[in-house]
Amino acid sequence: MVKGYWVSVYRTVSDPAKLAAYDELARPAVRAGGGRVLARGSRVVAHDAGIAERTILIEFDSFEQAVAARESAAYQEALVALSDGVERDFRIIEGVD
Repeated sequence: MVKGYWVSVYRTVSDPAKLAAYDELARPAVRAGGGRVLARGSRVVAHDAGIAERTILIEFDSFEQAVAARESAAYQEALVALSDGVERDFRIIEGVD
């Protein structure tokens, strides 16, 4: 089964309190959805046209599981808490094997 990944890059954090509230709700929602955090932090080296921004990488057993976790009621609640507290680029990608 091909794994799925969440890749989230935070361009700006305008409200750290909203980000903290999101984190409190998102962590258990991600775990409940089968997600495992592989990388979380602000140490990034960017090359070419990249910008060194806080990047989070979460692995799921399948692409479908990654999509379902994003659509879950628990994660949607976390997104409501986050609202406009950050500007981020969020993607779900399929692994190669």
